[in-house]
Order: sequence, then structure tokens, then C-alpha cells
Amino acid sequence: MTVTIDRTTSSERAPSPPARLSLTPASRVPGQLDGAWWPRSRDLTRELPPLAAALDSLWGRITRIAVNPAHWPVIPRKVPVAGHTVRVGWFTDEQDPHKLILLSYTVGRWDLLVIPPETGAAFAARLLAAAATVGGLRTAGELMADEVATGDGIDARGREAADSVDARSREETWENDGGAAPPSPLARHVGRAGRPSSSGRER
Repeated sequence: MTVTIDRTTSSERAPSPPARLSLTPASRVPGQLDGAWWPRSRDLTRELPPLAAALDSLWGRITRIAVNPAHWPVIPRKVPVAGHTVRVGWFTDEQDPHKLILLSYTVGRWDLLVIPPETGAAFAARLLAAAATVGGLRTAGELMADEVATGDGIDARGREAADSVDARSREETWENDGGAAPPSPLARHVGRAGRPSSSGRER
């Protein structure tokens, strides 16, 4: 797919509302995810600043964010966050389309499930709770596929995209189980919260 990179940042946008988040309680038990994020739109320039600002006080200053471009029409190279700048990178095959990776320069790495903006409230509540389970073993894609299978979470605008991603997730699972495994996007090590950390890369 074609990825659009937004090379501009603007300080004239209206303030965004607080980020909708659920976070895994502090624990030494490793899990696939550190919580979930439910953005209000697919505008990363508007959605990422309140997310990073909310997490700065909890996890240390967020310095980099990585997304999969499958569900984001425009990807900014950087976004302003409370007096500093967060760099934004992207991965395609190496990163789950439903996952956001956040990096703190001195602390670690955290992985969040991204719940589509058009998701219904009941569906989103289940995902927010499931992704924040300590020691959870399901990946972001698996959580989304499980909930999409119930058929009551995403409205008509998001159904086609969800079905497409579900098919892609099945193909990637096959490749991981028996085909050529994709390269790891990030070299990881354990951070302060018991989660892996990385220097990351950008395109």
C-alpha cells in the first residue's frame, strides 16, 4: 500500500480530548500487551499527542512511536507533545496492524492494542479489559479477530477493513508457523516495567 508521510506539524489545532486508555497493572509477569488505546479518529497528528502526554507521567517521556500504516491514512514524521517532540515511524509486515509500539529513551518499550475509532462502546470495553490482563497471551491481532467474530463490535464503515486485516493475520500466522518468518522489527530488552525495550527504527 502507499504510505502518506505528513512532514508538517501544527500548533494551531484545537486541543484534543484525553486519550481513552486501559493499562496493564504493574507486574513482573510478562504478557503480549501493556494495554489498549481507543482513538477517536484516524488522524495520528491529532490523536498521538494526548496519548503520549498521558503516558509520559506514567512510563517516562515517550520519544518514539511505531505504527503499522494499514489503518492510518497519513503518518506524521513527528508530533509535538507537552514541550517536546515525539518521532513517529512505521512498519508493514513486521508489525501487527492492530498494535502501537511506544518507546521511552531511558525506560523501555510498551505495546498497545489499537481499537478502531468506529468500534461500538460495548465491544471497545471488552477489548480494553482483555488487553489490560496481566500476563495475557493473545496478540493484538488475535484479540481483534476474537471480538470481530462475535459480529457486534464494528459498524458498517469498519467491517470491510476488519475482515481484510483478519485475512492478513491468518496469512501471517501461517508464515510464522511454517513459512518464512518475518524479521523482528526491533531488538528488544527488558525495561523498567518488565516489558521489552528497543531503540526502534523509522522509515
